[in-house]
Amino acid sequence: MHANLLIETTDPADFEYIIEERNSKGDQNVYIKGPYAMAGESNKNGRCYCMKEMAKEVKRYTEQMINTKRALGELNHPTSADVDLERACHMVVSLDPCPHNEGVYIGKSKVLSTPTGCIVKSLINDGCSVGMSTRSLGKLVQSEDNSGVNMVQDMRLVAIDCVADPSFGEAFVNGILENKQFILSTNGQYVEAYDKFEAGMASLPKQDVEDYIKNNILTFIDSIKRKI
Repeated sequence: MHANLLIETTDPADFEYIIEERNSKGDQNVYIKGPYAMAGESNKNGRCYCMKEMAKEVKRYTEQMINTKRALGELNHPTSADVDLERACHMVVSLDPCPHNEGVYIGKSKVLSTPTGCIVKSLINDGCSVGMSTRSLGKLVQSEDNSGVNMVQDMRLVAIDCVADPSFGEAFVNGILENKQFILSTNGQYVEAYDKFEAGMASLPKQDVEDYIKNNILTFIDSIKRKI
């Protein structure tokens, strides 16, 4: 299944920062809490997530990632559907339905002591606002009522990233991330499908063009087979 990489932003003003007292070792735990995801309504990006699909995906993400302490997020969005451990800055510890707002999910993250996590801690301690932005894969289908809203189908939550200002440069980020397409392999992992192929086709040689294209296509197909 082909899917687009989607990002959804939130307002940093909606988040609260919990700074615990230092323990005997001098460590200080910092948490970020706020609305991480929304379904059932059109968001400011012109997309709407099915409430049933969102609930199912949040349940999967909680069981497979949060409960196993693997729900890591990066500082700012990468251009990949993979989570880079070297860029991890926080770990999601809970993601629950909001009791007062149907379709909204309230998340809580522990800021890590990694290099990027220390940057987030410093920003919070210095009074800066940061927010959370979901990174997911899914298929966009235009609504039938011509409202301009895109319905998201087959959603798969990849990560929730920490961003300093979700609204800044949003169109630029969307242009980079959401035009990428990915393939869902049989083992449930998303594999970035076209980057290497596109790079190889970016500039064609002056001679033996047909052989060059043929070799690139065969390499592309072979790489997918190995990953699937």
